[in-house]
Amino acid sequence: MEQTINQIIYWSRYTSKIGRFYLAATINGLCFMGSPNKGIEELENWANKRFPTYELVQDDKRLEPYKQELEEYFIGERRTFSMPVDVEGTPFQMKIWAALKEIPYGETITYSQIANMINKPSAVRAVGTAIGRNPLLVSVPCHRVVGKDGSLTGYRGGLEMKKSLLQLEQKQGRH
Repeated sequence: MEQTINQIIYWSRYTSKIGRFYLAATINGLCFMGSPNKGIEELENWANKRFPTYELVQDDKRLEPYKQELEEYFIGERRTFSMPVDVEGTPFQMKIWAALKEIPYGETITYSQIANMINKPSAVRAVGTAIGRNPLLVSVPCHRVVGKDGSLTGYRGGLEMKKSLLQLEQKQGRH
C-alpha cells in the first residue's frame, strides 16, 4: 500500500538557548515539541503511540516557520503563537489544552484554577494528567501552571526548563 502525504509526520531539530528539541508537524500543523536535550527516541515513541501508521520524515525546511516563531519567543520578541497546530486528545484533554492557551504571558495559575475554568472543580488530578500529556511544550503553555502554593511542579520538559520559561516571560513582561 502506498504511503500518502497525510500519513507523514515531518520532523526537525531546533536548538534554543535552553536546549535542543525535536519538533514534528503534519501537513496541518505542529503536533509535537520534545523535551530539551532528549534524543529522537522521545519523538519516535510518541509517534508510535499516537500515529502508528505514519512515517517520520526529516524535513528541516517544512519546520522552519515553527522554529522561527519559537526563536522569536525565546529572544523575547513573541508572546503568542500563530503557528497552526495539529494535536489530538480526548475531549477533556482538548478542553484543558485550550484553557492553557488562555493563561496570559508572564502569569501563572494553579491546577485548581484550571479545573475551575472548565467547570470541573473536583477534577484537579485529571487536569494535571491532561496537562502532562500536552504534546506542545511552550506553544501550549503548560509551564504557566503551578502548585497551589506557587511551587513549580511536574513538567515534561523538566523543572529547570519550566523555571527558565517563567523567568524569560516575567523578565520580558516587565518591559
